Amino acid sequence: MQKLRLSIPVRRLRLLIALAFALTVFALVVPELAAEQRLLKLAIPLGLPTDTWSYYVPRTNPMTEAKVELGRKLFFDARLSADGKVSCSSCHDPKLAFGDGKAVAEGISGKLGTRNSPSLLNAMFYPNQFWDGRAEGLEDQAIQPLTNPIEMGNASYDQVVARLKTLPEYRAEFQVVFGGEVTIARVGQAISAYERTLVSGDSPFDRFNAGDQSAMSDAAKRGLTVFRGRARCSRCHTFSEALPFFTDFQYHNTGVATNDPRFDKLSRIAFNAVDTEQSKEVIDGLAKQPGGEELGRVRFSYVVFDIGAFRTPTLRNIALTAPYFHDGSARTLAEVVKFYNEGGKLNVAREWDLAPLALTDQEQRDLVAFLESLTGKLPENVVSQHR
Repeated sequence: MQKLRLSIPVRRLRLLIALAFALTVFALVVPELAAEQRLLKLAIPLGLPTDTWSYYVPRTNPMTEAKVELGRKLFFDARLSADGKVSCSSCHDPKLAFGDGKAVAEGISGKLGTRNSPSLLNAMFYPNQFWDGRAEGLEDQAIQPLTNPIEMGNASYDQVVARLKTLPEYRAEFQVVFGGEVTIARVGQAISAYERTLVSGDSPFDRFNAGDQSAMSDAAKRGLTVFRGRARCSRCHTFSEALPFFTDFQYHNTGVATNDPRFDKLSRIAFNAVDTEQSKEVIDGLAKQPGGEELGRVRFSYVVFDIGAFRTPTLRNIALTAPYFHDGSARTLAEVVKFYNEGGKLNVAREWDLAPLALTDQEQRDLVAFLESLTGKLPENVVSQHR
């Protein structure tokens, strides 16, 4: 009996300890579970199929209201940069269709990059990110600028994480959204979740394609015929019901890289090195030289067809995102059309089927009118907050 009396308090103590532990776990985990249960239901605009959008939301990073809101705060927070003056929105401004209107991006301390800032509208549909495709997804794309010495200038990801951990609001919000502390992976997940809300459709073309014959002007309709026919734009700017983005998601050398006078020499060396045992060593070395970034996709693929090749951009909202090309060298859509009408620029690895098109002035104007008809409705819920 003595042993039995002594064991009852022990059992009660163990029960209390177990209960306290369970309550602690519950307090930490339930906020995360609650946030995860509130999966974001995004209204998909006309022209963008819902199933396509869902396909591009990773299972490892589900869309939740809380996560998107955290990502939005990070996106507009200049404290992510080393000098506290540059945010993601510095180069991707909602008022400029999530571009910046500049030829090339301007980063920390006014440093100029070598790339035009692409719009983030519908960026979630790209299988790879950046003009050369070096990032495999939005999660990777979202964090790479943080440690770029020209863009946001941090010495390391650890530096960014340490800075965010000093901010009480972020410590608390990461705990709620992720059930844990700030990590660079979670920063990327939050920002990319916000970026996946930046979808745009319901353009005049979309309404025309859905059966409204009055949605496009006569000039735009003629331009669509030119686009699909003599101009051969649809060879790279493909459109289908499943992938209605006016891009083949591939990389092409159209000769824009020749705007840099150093490209000719570098590209010829790369051309001779590809398919040799020294290919990687030579191309890695060329990439570090002045002008080496103009080698484009080949810096990562080591494939001859990728010399001077850059991704085919989506044409949706193209009228809102001047200037154009990866180096921002074309100021207007008319200049873009003129460039292709002349057959691009010849170089050692130019796309084989580019040739002068001999479009008339009227056909060129009609083609621009069609491109303008691809301007869709912007995501009002995120744009209106930052006007």
